[in-house]
Amino acid sequence: MILLRGMPQCAPVAASLAAMILLSPAFSALAEKSDRDQPTRIEASRMSSDDTKRMSIFEGGVVLTKGTVVVRADRIVVHQDAEGFQVATATGKPVRFRQKGDPKGGKEGVWTDGEALEVRIDDRNERIELFQRARVTRDQDVVNGEYIFLDQRTDFFSVSAAKGAAPTSPEGRVKAVIQPKSKPESK
Repeated sequence: MILLRGMPQCAPVAASLAAMILLSPAFSALAEKSDRDQPTRIEASRMSSDDTKRMSIFEGGVVLTKGTVVVRADRIVVHQDAEGFQVATATGKPVRFRQKGDPKGGKEGVWTDGEALEVRIDDRNERIELFQRARVTRDQDVVNGEYIFLDQRTDFFSVSAAKGAAPTSPEGRVKAVIQPKSKPESK
């Protein structure tokens, strides 16, 4: 079920495109499994759809929520290919997302927060890319760079500094803070 607030109900194709962002394996793989069964809620000041181009645009304080997943952006553009796969591009100053992972090893799931000026979610290839002033925080670990790439199929993760930036400038360096993990208590 998709709930749209402040938008005409005459655009079911556009609504389903946007909903597929959060239903896609690329995005939902980071979130709790129970999030997949939750309704997607989309709020925006404006929405337009071009069924011929298979494109929908949500603008103005866009908020997507699905279970524990929350995405906040100024604008989200969703393109759908002929096979039904979507590529969503969210832009903002910055785009922010938050989601809670599944519990592991008897411990509660940890929160992942991220932000960048642009976030691209590719459903077909199960990839998430963060562009410009990108930051991801998981539990207490933090990574910063100008570009962050995450391949959900292989769990590959990479962070890059700004292209052409001097290595001594703040933009020319990738930064990470990795907290020590507590050792399991022996019995």
